[in-house]
Amino acid sequence: MNSYPTTGRVRRLSTIAAAGLLALGLAGSAAAEEFRVGIVSFLSGQAADSFGVPAVNAAKVLIDAFNKGKAPAPYNKTGFGGITIVPVYVDENGGATRQVQELRNLYERENVDIVVGYVSSGDCLAVAPAAEEMKRFLILYDCGTPRIFEEANYKYVFRTASHGASDNVAAARYLKARNIKVNSFNMINQDYAWGQDSLKDFTLSMSALYPQAKVLADQRPKFGAGQYGTEISQLMSQSADVTHSSLWGGDLQAMILQASPRGLFKKTQFVLTAADHVLTPLGEKMPDGVILGARGAYGLMAPKSALNDWWWSLYQDAYKVYPVQAPYRMAQALLGLKLAAEKAMAANGGKKPTPEQLAAALKGSEWDSPGGRIKMALGDGHQAIQPTAIGRTRYDASKKMVVLEDIQRFPAECVNPPVNMKSEEWLKAGFPGAKCN
Repeated sequence: MNSYPTTGRVRRLSTIAAAGLLALGLAGSAAAEEFRVGIVSFLSGQAADSFGVPAVNAAKVLIDAFNKGKAPAPYNKTGFGGITIVPVYVDENGGATRQVQELRNLYERENVDIVVGYVSSGDCLAVAPAAEEMKRFLILYDCGTPRIFEEANYKYVFRTASHGASDNVAAARYLKARNIKVNSFNMINQDYAWGQDSLKDFTLSMSALYPQAKVLADQRPKFGAGQYGTEISQLMSQSADVTHSSLWGGDLQAMILQASPRGLFKKTQFVLTAADHVLTPLGEKMPDGVILGARGAYGLMAPKSALNDWWWSLYQDAYKVYPVQAPYRMAQALLGLKLAAEKAMAANGGKKPTPEQLAAALKGSEWDSPGGRIKMALGDGHQAIQPTAIGRTRYDASKKMVVLEDIQRFPAECVNPPVNMKSEEWLKAGFPGAKCN
């Protein structure tokens, strides 16, 4: 698997690489203007292989394409509006307190203009107010908790991907659309912001669509637990029609590998709302028939488009594996950032924009991504909505890979709350204003 050095080493290598580009003449002189972009994701720990490293890999190939002017229109200007992009990579591992300090270091010591990052909902909840206090531009590229823009207002902070409520609404709608009987359901979700919000959103979505369904087991292992024998035994003993889980990364892989031999996947219909990233590493060990989401229309569930074809080839040619959730989310963040930066530069006489100008350009904007149209529609124009998709797993022995079948894509306005309505309020009211056709 890919491995990365420690945070400080990652920063130093990025600076060396930037110096090399300057020496090759990609910038006019040592004093040439550049866009310094902090990229934060897990480079170590249990979330690295499935999320952090693929996301950073996406940033590497995309920034390289931007700097060479080799992305398709309207993303084909060199760098950001002709200014070379210099990435500074930082490890997200270490907890929220550390990430706040790392964020400050990026702005104050590394002199980055922009930070794009964070997988953990707990980290996002911590760094968002810190960036706002510093009046520095921050894009959250992945984390799922709806609370960030539903509990606070920000000027400098944005999330360019939909929050987790849409994943759970889509999963419940998928069950209903296929007339799957659900008189009872179990849940296993991590005991922190992401897992807590996910179980709440799925429960409320099911209450709207399956009001008769009862919750049986509600398992909440710690993040990074690794061993799930007790939880699996409880799920086996309280057999339910459906079992919901928002586990991700190494936790999800471990749970599947431990539960499948015990027959749990044959006793209940599993619904995994954030799981496409484990299909490649698990291969034939991934059970068939699992209902699965990717937190967007990503990977094998992405819509056909010229932009997606280009992105798929760019990533797969570089890493010999197709892109899934984390690479897609990093890509849509950087694509949106590029357009916003160039819009702000155009309004600033071609000069590098201030954080305020960047924020004004990204607020309420829309752009095409490999996973579909991104709209900064919620959180006063700071929170994205996007289409999402759900499918079923099947291992294809001839292709030696897991494929996804019976895919259904849901429009963004079908699975996200309307403007000025919090997700919990919307779910409890039964999805008023949802546009699903």
